[in-house]
Amino acid sequence: MSEKNGFFDGSPKMLFVFGLVTGVAVTSLLGGGINLEGLKAGGGSNSGVVREFEAPTPSAGGAEPAGGVLASVTGDEHIRGDIENAKVVLVEYSDFECPFCGRHHPTMEQLLEDFGDDVAWVYRHFPLSFHPEAIPSALASECAAEQGKFWEFADIMFDNQTGLNDAFYSSTAESIGLNMNDYNDCYDSAKYQDAVDEDEASGQVAGVSGTPATYVNGTLVSGAVPYETFKGIIEQILAE
Repeated sequence: MSEKNGFFDGSPKMLFVFGLVTGVAVTSLLGGGINLEGLKAGGGSNSGVVREFEAPTPSAGGAEPAGGVLASVTGDEHIRGDIENAKVVLVEYSDFECPFCGRHHPTMEQLLEDFGDDVAWVYRHFPLSFHPEAIPSALASECAAEQGKFWEFADIMFDNQTGLNDAFYSSTAESIGLNMNDYNDCYDSAKYQDAVDEDEASGQVAGVSGTPATYVNGTLVSGAVPYETFKGIIEQILAE
């Protein structure tokens, strides 16, 4: 008869994520807060918190209070826009293979185009377990980020969701001008696995249960909701 494994016989990744989530939750209860993003592999020392979030506001126009603690934004994250001066910060937890995220991506791009410097966009990974290419594509995007090409790579992933695989990541890396020796070494070694895990763990702490999950100044908007919904929420904030 086979013996059942106990919790602490689990995989190293499962134990890492459990420990990180537990530590953040305990620290949050004590009022300290942990800057998860400063721990990203390859990022060196924490580059500093650039935006923190107040307690979520009451729900309005499709938004709902976050169920946990949203990690502060730091300078080493994937950011579009003027994060330090924007009046509205959109923190998105996403999965490159998620079809709803693919539908949501143009909405986010349109919001930045329409609201200009009033809005900044932060991308965080939340790979869903039933998407086989979610983690590989996230790892490949981090290798592109290492060479300053995260957003170019991400845009292509969302435009080609049905073709995600190792060969496509490699051809995309070459097409956007990455040093292929450095990219291959990065991707083959899963160099940024910890970074992806930390994003996912921070999402779990914040209350993310699916993708896309977009926090508007700390307040959660779940799913690929229409552009007009986000527009209304942002206009309400800007009018206050």
